[in-house]
Amino acid sequence: MTGALRVGVVGAGIMGTGNAQVLDSLAGAEVAAITSRTRADAEKLAGGLSGQPVVFDDYDQLITSGAVDAVVVTTPDHLHADVVVKAAAAGLHVLVEKPFTTSVADADRCVQAVREAGVVAMCIFNHRWIPAYAQAKDLIAGLGAPAVGYARKDDTIYVPTEMLSWAQQTTCAWFLSSHDIDLVTWLFDDEIEQVFATARYGKLSSLGIDTPDAIQIQARFRRGAVATFESAWIYPNTFPTMVDSYVTLICDDGAIQLDRQQENIVLATDREVSFPRNMLQRVVHGVRAGAYTDAIAHFVHCANTGTEPLITVESSRHVTAVLEAAHASIDQGRPVAVAGVAR
Repeated sequence: MTGALRVGVVGAGIMGTGNAQVLDSLAGAEVAAITSRTRADAEKLAGGLSGQPVVFDDYDQLITSGAVDAVVVTTPDHLHADVVVKAAAAGLHVLVEKPFTTSVADADRCVQAVREAGVVAMCIFNHRWIPAYAQAKDLIAGLGAPAVGYARKDDTIYVPTEMLSWAQQTTCAWFLSSHDIDLVTWLFDDEIEQVFATARYGKLSSLGIDTPDAIQIQARFRRGAVATFESAWIYPNTFPTMVDSYVTLICDDGAIQLDRQQENIVLATDREVSFPRNMLQRVVHGVRAGAYTDAIAHFVHCANTGTEPLITVESSRHVTAVLEAAHASIDQGRPVAVAGVAR
């Protein structure tokens, strides 16, 4: 296509704002339209951007307006699918926040709509653009067969109690482990065939938020590797980072460790010690940068050129299938096969 990609942003919360600000900074894209649960939120976001996005009352109006070439879906996790399907059916390219969907049935609807329409679509698993993780993808190729993986992503309690108004409509695994499942399956170049998961309830339930404090998923890959995916979001708010993220990859001929606890900066004041984050989002000399920006820029390039993204909708569907099986395992107390894995 010629000219900048005209993008409509669905959702004006934290992720919608982040996406809009990145798109506003990219030469190949422009934020042309915004809609959100409340018009006031959409208008506030539109007013902070360099262009003049049109504000619509709902995503149906935005999708059928003719004002956009692509849609970014940043609604709460469980509300992604209908927007993706409608946008794809209208011939619009689609960028969707993780997780892709929260059910295999919805993921299958989305994949079918995208492939039938022939549009470009990608789920923003931005960790693939973190330099250390991208380097690990190159390095692991020389370490023999993958054997064991461990990935934890734990949040402070601020996230489910203050940052997310819809925490009880998701879980820490959907919100956090989705990143790690995508990452490890990509690094191992394999798919997960079976999971056994357990959950702990207590702290958040006592605060009136009906969602697990923590979930652990034991996964078995098709070619024999095993992995543990840990997520929790009850760290005390005094923890020096909002996210504690760590990955270990053990192969037959070597191991890789990836620790994002410290991202090269330690900040000490008379009040606290903290580790400012900079891998995902940062501003360098007034220019937005980081893995989050790189992932969105990749999608824009793919949409403008008709190229298949690094992250396919099928691989994102697999992440959904793994997590659906994990939550079924929690409910049933037994191992559960992952839907759609070839035997």
